[in-house]
Amino acid sequence: MKLFNFSIKINFLMITLLFIAACNEKLDTPPENTKFTGETDYTITDNMVLPLLGAYAEFQSRGWEDFPMISVRGDDVNAGGLGDQQDFTEEDKFNYNKDYWMFNSVWQNLYADIFKTESSMEQILKYKEFAANPSTADEYIAEAKVLRAFLLFQISRVWGAVFIPTSSDPSDLLVANLATKDEVMQHISDQMDEVIPLLKDMHPNERVDIPGGVTKYTALAIKALANLELKNYQGVADATSQIISSGKFSLEPDFYELFKIAGKLNSENLFEMQFSDFGKGTGDNMIYPFEFFGPQGWTPAVSGATGGWGFYEPSIKWIKFMLDRGETTRLQTSVLFTDRGITEIESDPNYSTLPAWITNTTPSGDVLNDYARAKFASGKHYLPSDQLTPGRTVYGTNKNFTCIRYAEILLMHAEALTQGATGSGMTADEAVNAVRDRAGLAPLTGVTNGQVMDEKFAELAMEWGTRYYDMIRLGKFSELSYDGRTFTEDKAYLPYPQIQVDLLPALQNK
Repeated sequence: MKLFNFSIKINFLMITLLFIAACNEKLDTPPENTKFTGETDYTITDNMVLPLLGAYAEFQSRGWEDFPMISVRGDDVNAGGLGDQQDFTEEDKFNYNKDYWMFNSVWQNLYADIFKTESSMEQILKYKEFAANPSTADEYIAEAKVLRAFLLFQISRVWGAVFIPTSSDPSDLLVANLATKDEVMQHISDQMDEVIPLLKDMHPNERVDIPGGVTKYTALAIKALANLELKNYQGVADATSQIISSGKFSLEPDFYELFKIAGKLNSENLFEMQFSDFGKGTGDNMIYPFEFFGPQGWTPAVSGATGGWGFYEPSIKWIKFMLDRGETTRLQTSVLFTDRGITEIESDPNYSTLPAWITNTTPSGDVLNDYARAKFASGKHYLPSDQLTPGRTVYGTNKNFTCIRYAEILLMHAEALTQGATGSGMTADEAVNAVRDRAGLAPLTGVTNGQVMDEKFAELAMEWGTRYYDMIRLGKFSELSYDGRTFTEDKAYLPYPQIQVDLLPALQNK
């Protein structure tokens, strides 16, 4: 049964408290409501999976603004300029407008899905009363808690002290207290400990009931991420060691194809949002709006394939960092070059002679033309036009959105070990060198924490703001002051959206 076949939306009594209309398509679209009320027959326990599938569907129906706002502030990525989202560009420069619609929309989107996930768990509990096998209900609730944890993790990394919902009623936030970021991360870690024994012990792509659904290893990965934010490096190593020792995950040999159709439910992926056109050129099409990342101007290898909006580009700082390392595989995969961008790099005497493979034509034959908004585009969010299903033309159609990769697990593991933790499965050298080997780089011996962080910078650029949050956690603020930007510690978190401050008493004291 495919996740895409379900789109279950859940009503809330107090929905207007949080979810005020913003200028984006998602919030302007009327919901298709399926009410879980007294009219539901909870004795039909074959339907117990439906609330869980609804939670998955909501999790994967991300607004286009969510990921960019979460991830744009690192020195690996820049916001494309010259557009109608000037405050997005200003966020990238650490100039925050608390009235910016995107800040409020992302807050709404993430909390909305948390409340819907809470509701799904409440409905599963009602089915559990009649279930012949109550442990199935426990497993479904555990899966929902993993989805909830990932969303809550992102909210707290962005805003720091936030609310930890404990029911499906948004009105609870009127009287709730804020939890500190450390409290949120500890809550997430504790919840993952609670659910890990209840989840399937397999790779997500081995699941036949919900292909790509979460497993115990997804929960272990989120536990590792939360403990990394806590600087509990032993907790990180304990979680990553279990993932590595399972032997269920491996690095995709072809880094370029990892971010294309071949990357869907890949053995490297622990967690991904799934999208599909069902292999057909017309009809149903569950799609993520990858146009946000695409070039405004290109000549695709397949005529008729459309471009993007040009709002998200790798930074020249990161490109030069990769050139200095002699990178080819990861740089060629991660960056789509325009002639204008190449010229700007070459204007620096230290980079006046670039490798011959750096061109405005991708390995798949798509040509990037110069466009005003940016000089580069993100290759990790690019699907070659020749991988589109014939009949489909929208940029990125049928591409999944990766959330957690095994490469990140290996590098978190190495980071924890170089911070003094002990672990099993791999040494720090082995973990780092596995990632470097795929990139075509020579192995390291006696790897240091600094080398691990450089490897994370190279490997995970433009993915979920990893670089930015690493630098915040480690206090390496000077790295974020680049290309005319000035970062100070008080800019670590975004301001609470003014609309939410006006609504929620706990935010008014902050």
